[in-house]
Amino acid sequence: MNHPAAPPLPAPDTAAFLAEATELLGPRGLTTDPERMDIWLTDWRGRYTGRALALASPASTAEVAALVKLCAAHRIPIVPQGGNSGMAGGATPDATGRAILISLRRMDRIRALSAEAGQAECEAGVILQTLHEAAENAGMRFPLTLGGKGSATIGGLVSTNAGGTQVLRHGTMRAQVLGLEAVLASGEVLDLMTPLKKDNRGFDLKQLLIGSEGTLGIVTAARLRLLPAPIGRATAWVGLGGIVAAGTLLGRMERALGDALEGFEVVPAHCLESVLAHQSDARSPLAEAHAWNALVECVSPVQDDAALREALETALAAALEDGLIADAVIAASDTQAEAFWQLRDGISAAERAIGPAMQHDISVPVAAMPEFILAAVPDVEAAFPGTRAVAFGHLGDGNVHFHVLAPPGAVRGQWEEAEGKVVSAKVHDLVTQWGGSISAEHGIGQMKVDELVRLHDPVALAVMAQVKRALDPAGLLNPGKLLRTPPQA
Repeated sequence: MNHPAAPPLPAPDTAAFLAEATELLGPRGLTTDPERMDIWLTDWRGRYTGRALALASPASTAEVAALVKLCAAHRIPIVPQGGNSGMAGGATPDATGRAILISLRRMDRIRALSAEAGQAECEAGVILQTLHEAAENAGMRFPLTLGGKGSATIGGLVSTNAGGTQVLRHGTMRAQVLGLEAVLASGEVLDLMTPLKKDNRGFDLKQLLIGSEGTLGIVTAARLRLLPAPIGRATAWVGLGGIVAAGTLLGRMERALGDALEGFEVVPAHCLESVLAHQSDARSPLAEAHAWNALVECVSPVQDDAALREALETALAAALEDGLIADAVIAASDTQAEAFWQLRDGISAAERAIGPAMQHDISVPVAAMPEFILAAVPDVEAAFPGTRAVAFGHLGDGNVHFHVLAPPGAVRGQWEEAEGKVVSAKVHDLVTQWGGSISAEHGIGQMKVDELVRLHDPVALAVMAQVKRALDPAGLLNPGKLLRTPPQA
């Protein structure tokens, strides 16, 4: 486990703090019981484990605000946590045990949902899948989804500016947020929930908080946009000879299908083979194996299934005739379409079963991604003999998951901490050279803080640090995450 060193803090009067916090939240809202706290002290990937002074579970924005004021008075660091499904250790406390872990999971009300307005007002602890179901019951949809939808919370998604498989058409979480409510480091409540289409009263503060990973404020609620539920869906699995062909196919699909194109994911042969070996009931959609595969999804609120399938079939037939693709199959039902998506979503679990790996969530300009993959894969494998580099995911928005699998026989935990870190530095160097980002959708957390300092624009880092000091002068909000800003004495 990686335990980053925590900066020194003046010794707080923890007994007095815990007594006041217990009085504020009650026994359900605050616990120091190690058994109740334990599962929330390790991140989803199992890379980071920390300790906490207590686990707080406030039930309202007012309780969050009062607790934050109490933490400020006693100089207690705060680590906010949603579904604990993050990928960069951003919701895990350090090893000192000085911080309080604030869980927003009890704040799980959908305060309002209006199909007419196309909006939903959700508290931070609402689970993404719950929002999906509520929107569907109202004949609407929330246009962001990801593999962890059964545990990811709205507050966490906002705080990390989550992406997912529909960014190609609908954008990241940033594009879905119409209004925001957050508690600042002072304990003041910042109410930005009014959804104005035009508002030029200075800085857009909600956009500043989105993606800030709990370092500038604790998101307690959000007003989100909803879209009409689709009436048509068409999904295809396509076999291709190479990643460059996949990039060309993406351009063709965008021109042929327009706004109906919602997803374009790429899956190399190695990833598909891994999933087929890992999932006993999984089947390859195509009769023959192909070097690369593309998962193409079209959705429309005005065209039905038949019309979308016809449009998709026409576009794929033209690509086949031109020799751009080798084979394709269009899902005959939603069940078959979901089976295609299960192959895509099963890649990470299948790779974990193989052995240790370094996972990189990177982006480069969309048009450059195929060439980047062609250059980066052999470069990394040559630099680290025995490794296997694979890239898969959201080609349509220039974001792929670039995983480097350890050589056979590598010991899990040891390899990642030794050669694995050197591998990641190599990958991040390549991404930076190509004008890309070392974090496309998973955030910086504690995993990439040093790499951000090493590779990001120093001017941008300085501005971010100034914003942090202005909004959290004591440095108590999620210290050690995103920026190296220690709590102040």
